[in-house]
Amino acid sequence: MNKNILFAACVMTVLLSCNNKEKITEPAYQLVWADEFTTAGQPDAAKWNYEVGGHGWGNQELQFYTDRRTENARVENGHLIIEARKENWQGMNYTSARLVTKGKAEWQYGKIEVKAKIPSGRGTWPAIWMLGATTPLNWPDDGEIDIMEHVGFNQGTVHASIHCKKYYHSIGTQKTATIPVPDCSDNFHVYATEWDKDSVRVSVDGNTYFRFANEHSGYEAWPFDNKMFLLLNVAVGGAWGGQQGVDDSIFPKRMEIDYVRVYQKK
Repeated sequence: MNKNILFAACVMTVLLSCNNKEKITEPAYQLVWADEFTTAGQPDAAKWNYEVGGHGWGNQELQFYTDRRTENARVENGHLIIEARKENWQGMNYTSARLVTKGKAEWQYGKIEVKAKIPSGRGTWPAIWMLGATTPLNWPDDGEIDIMEHVGFNQGTVHASIHCKKYYHSIGTQKTATIPVPDCSDNFHVYATEWDKDSVRVSVDGNTYFRFANEHSGYEAWPFDNKMFLLLNVAVGGAWGGQQGVDDSIFPKRMEIDYVRVYQKK
């Protein structure tokens, strides 16, 4: 089915018959933001900013994230392409891109769906995730939701996590879960998070496999009342992605995004 038809169907109301009268039932969610990636070229500047640099990003990553360079980020054939490449750039040995909605769109609560096909190969570390839209950002205190992470040395296993001051990996308290998605690099899947004042849930193709509940013990354990923004990136190497080295023979490697859709309750 045409992607635009599917997009329109997502926001239609459901008509129900009750006592011989037509009754309109409002959907639980309404679409508030989307990118269907229908225009070729650079990603829509009205929707996406870039985070740029090659300082390791706190994870000893090996890539330089470039700024509006089509070799690393572009729209083609109805998909957003984020491509990691083996090349020397600004003193680094790899390039890639990190797209963010920060400064363009930020949300408090809702459902975020990203239909994606993710790269394979040892040393790749693609991610679909969210950060607290605070200025300045104090990590991990202001919150992080990892909707999808995948490391190439563990092909076919997808990870979901949250990070906050009380719960994060550096102090051994991280809240996380995994799910097997054996064909994640061959086919598109819908990676989603749904969060409100009570919990964060993460799913693949509608199958919820990670839940984190608000324990109502304060900001250290629940910063997720903050507005948050979305990030899409492909890292190379790093403290996790590079645990078993980087296979230089695999590059270039790409993450393909079919759409991003954001819903909020009425």
